[in-house]
Amino acid sequence: MAKGKRSLDTGVTQYQNKSKFPLAAFIFVFYVAMLQGWRLRVSKLFLIPQRYVLGIMGLLAVCNAYTMRVCLNLAVTQMVNNTKNDDSHFDPDACPDDSELLINGTVSLKPHAIFDWSESTQGLILSAFYYGYAITHVPGGYLAERYGGKWTLGIGLLSTAIFTLLTPIVVKAGGATWLFVLRVLQGMGEGPTMPALMIVLARWVPPHERSRQGALVFGGAQIGNIFGSFMSGVLMAGGGDWANVFYFFGCFGILWFIAWSIFCYSTPNTHPFISDEELKYLNETVTSAEKANVRDPVPWKAIVRSVPVWALLFAAVGHDWGYYTMVTDLPKYMTDVLKFNIATTGTLTSIPYLAMWISAFIFGWACDFCVKRKWHSIKTGRIIHTTIAATGPAICIILASYAGCDRFAAVAYFIASMALMGGFYSGMKVNALDLAPNYAGSLTAMINGTSTISGIITPYLIGLLTPDSTLVQWRLAFWVCFAVLVGTNVIYCIWADGKQQWWDDVRQYGYPEGWKHGPLKTANEDKERSKKKEAEGTAL
Repeated sequence: MAKGKRSLDTGVTQYQNKSKFPLAAFIFVFYVAMLQGWRLRVSKLFLIPQRYVLGIMGLLAVCNAYTMRVCLNLAVTQMVNNTKNDDSHFDPDACPDDSELLINGTVSLKPHAIFDWSESTQGLILSAFYYGYAITHVPGGYLAERYGGKWTLGIGLLSTAIFTLLTPIVVKAGGATWLFVLRVLQGMGEGPTMPALMIVLARWVPPHERSRQGALVFGGAQIGNIFGSFMSGVLMAGGGDWANVFYFFGCFGILWFIAWSIFCYSTPNTHPFISDEELKYLNETVTSAEKANVRDPVPWKAIVRSVPVWALLFAAVGHDWGYYTMVTDLPKYMTDVLKFNIATTGTLTSIPYLAMWISAFIFGWACDFCVKRKWHSIKTGRIIHTTIAATGPAICIILASYAGCDRFAAVAYFIASMALMGGFYSGMKVNALDLAPNYAGSLTAMINGTSTISGIITPYLIGLLTPDSTLVQWRLAFWVCFAVLVGTNVIYCIWADGKQQWWDDVRQYGYPEGWKHGPLKTANEDKERSKKKEAEGTAL
């Protein structure tokens, strides 16, 4: 009876609700149908699947990041007024420069060079980027995991693009100090790039496509070096203003951000116009954190006590030392020592990166082929390719310094150096996937973030070692690079490993004998702890 009474008392309301429900349902169904039809029409406009659109945009992201990183390396050679007069330092080994114009006893080749910075000051400015880059590497990975890689990567590179665009204004207003601060901010914007891209690719790319997509996306680093060096030389050739370099690459970064915001999304399920076929395929083949069981927290306690991890860290420091020496200071060597003009410097600086990009694919194919044929183990392959990529460039840069003013020989050695350095990508660069496939992102962020110290040290140290930028002074700087490359490689060869470590899956492998540092945290413990906090909050 009570039930019927309630229905009589609320009869009018029920009638009104029934009359409204069909209308609301109709509007909802119509909206969904329209949205679905729009999504299908837009998806048909793309000739390739959305995951490949993401791969292309990821390549442009890395390319964009590296162009904004390296453009100052070439521009600084035209920003600084290295005037020479009769009482300046005399270098008996100086290479001839047929393009010098002597006016009233003073050489003047750079019409837009308005700064008088020492070599050490230039080195400090060139290293400033890596201070910021090291700071935001690990936090960038955390933000991408928590909020998605799309905006973590996009906003980071957008900020770097804006700072690049503002560089001429800032440096003219505040000199070296303001430029140093600006470069730190640029580095902070680029810090999340690699961790965020790794996370986005993990959500989008099936396991059997990751080698190709990885080669496509991360090959953008060398394309960025090539494009950045070449375009910088073109923009400053014939007395062009160095400010144009920053305007060009800043605008390029902003245009990339607009395209990235429109076409790319953190996950396939949030993409508004992915095709139904591709969405189904990715949901069936890609295992992400959203679908997998909750993983244990990152076992930092075990990672920092892992000998193969320390070997990998030393190898990464050696790689970055050699790589940043070439990226940051090769333009200065070609301009100040070999006396190439700025247009030629831009072109010749880009060729070694092209050689490295090509050789990386060759080394990668050779390593995979040998492992598949069981000619050597994964560990042996990593050691062989890391050794080629460390000792080969170390020898080549020494030979380049002793080539003296033989420009052809010096450039040939530098090209060979970077080509051999391509072996790192099939050596220590992928070793983190061998050691910890479950925590490769966190381990990579830690290794890359820590090894960035090489980018901080090398430009400033080379500035201190080459106050007059003479051939003999540069030779000493290259010997230091030789020692670091070979020394770190010896450590890697002794303690490297190619197998999954016990702490990457403690449930499967258990604890090793002699482990005296307590159990590792598990996801269940975190759940229980959070439940206790919730209970305490409810009681309060």
